[in-house]
Amino acid sequence: MTGLQNLPDAVPVNEAPTVKLDLVGLFGNAAWPVKLTIALLIACSLLVWVIAVLKLLQLGRLKAVEGDFERRARRAGTAAELFELAGSRGLAPGARVVGELYARGSGAQLERLRAVADRAILSEGQAARALMWFLAFIAAGAPFIGLFGTVYGIMDAFVRIGAAKTASLPVVAPAIGEALITTAIGLAAAIPAVFFYNWIDKRVGDFTQELEAAAAEWVALISEQSEVAELGGRARR
Repeated sequence: MTGLQNLPDAVPVNEAPTVKLDLVGLFGNAAWPVKLTIALLIACSLLVWVIAVLKLLQLGRLKAVEGDFERRARRAGTAAELFELAGSRGLAPGARVVGELYARGSGAQLERLRAVADRAILSEGQAARALMWFLAFIAAGAPFIGLFGTVYGIMDAFVRIGAAKTASLPVVAPAIGEALITTAIGLAAAIPAVFFYNWIDKRVGDFTQELEAAAAEWVALISEQSEVAELGGRARR
């Protein structure tokens, strides 16, 4: 009994060591190319959110001013009233379209008026899609940038294993973790970029379609007024 009493206390079976994922520690111990890759991916991730917020604010403002302009434009009975309204509401995309019709399509035929409106709407759509190429680039490139960091990190892990002359878990696990973290950060940057790109592109597409529908009505009104004015001029002759 005396010998049994001197034995150390047994460790309970259900108590396991707590394992924590220390991202800061993995980053601190990583090779400098891996650190550079992680910093680039973090910058890309922040850029995705900044661009997404800016684009959503821009689209919200455009829809608000355009909605106000279209409500007022519906009450315009003549081309002159429509042109006057466009001059006072220059911030609205529709007002800029009507301004182009006034500047380049005055007295023109229906087909030319449509062509001028289509060109103006295309310019508005391009302006609404500004900076979206950043989202497309990050969505396509961030996973591959992360994969580059992972490949380099695994190569560095093999170098460490060779230097330590052992493939034990204490040597292998930290090195592999440092390598895989770049892929995780790359996906964390790419997934929101894909989501926001598709969402914003859908909203821009809906906005341009609504602008096209409104512009068709404006073109018809201007064309009718031009025809009436032309007939009146001929009658006076």
